[in-house]
Amino acid sequence: MSTPPLAGAGMPPGAFSGTQAQAAREVNTASLCRIGQETVQDIVFRTMEIFQLLRNMQLPNGVTYHTGTYQDRLGKLQEHLRQLSILFRKLRLVYDKCNENCAGLDPVPIEQLIPYVEEDGSKHDDCSAASQLRFASEERREIMEVNKKLKQKNQQLKQIMDQLRNLIWDINAMLAMRN
Repeated sequence: MSTPPLAGAGMPPGAFSGTQAQAAREVNTASLCRIGQETVQDIVFRTMEIFQLLRNMQLPNGVTYHTGTYQDRLGKLQEHLRQLSILFRKLRLVYDKCNENCAGLDPVPIEQLIPYVEEDGSKHDDCSAASQLRFASEERREIMEVNKKLKQKNQQLKQIMDQLRNLIWDINAMLAMRN
C-alpha cells in the first residue's frame, strides 16, 4: 500500500498539508474502489504470511522447542492478526463509504449498458416478428440438414477406419507368419 511522503523528504512542511487537503477533497468512488482493491490485496498477503508462520510453527506434541523462537513467532503471528483486523476495519469503512456515495444513484437497466445499433426503430411490428420467425425456421432446417450430412460422413469415416484396422491386422498377421 502506498504511503504519503514525509514532510522532510524534499518538500516544505506547508506543501504536504495542502496536498493532503487536496487528496481529501478528491476522494471519489473510483479512488475508494482502488483503495479497497489495495486493501483486499494487503489482506490476502497478510493471510498468506499468517499461514506461512503457522506452517513453520511446531505443534506442542512433547518435542522440546526453544522458548525464545516460539515467543518470537507467536509475537509475529499476533502482530499479523492485529494488522489483519485493522485492514478488515479499513475495508469495511471503504465499503460503507462507497455504498453511501452510490446510494443516490438511480440504477441503470442492464439493457441500456449494452451498446447496439438499431437499423430502424419504427419497423418493430408484426411483420418484423414474422420475418424473424421465418428466418429462424429456415436456419433450423438448414442446421438439421447439415447435422444429417455430418452423421452420414461420420458413418463413412467409421467404416473406413474399421477397414483400415482390419487391413493392418491382416498385414501384421502375415508378417508374423513369415517370421
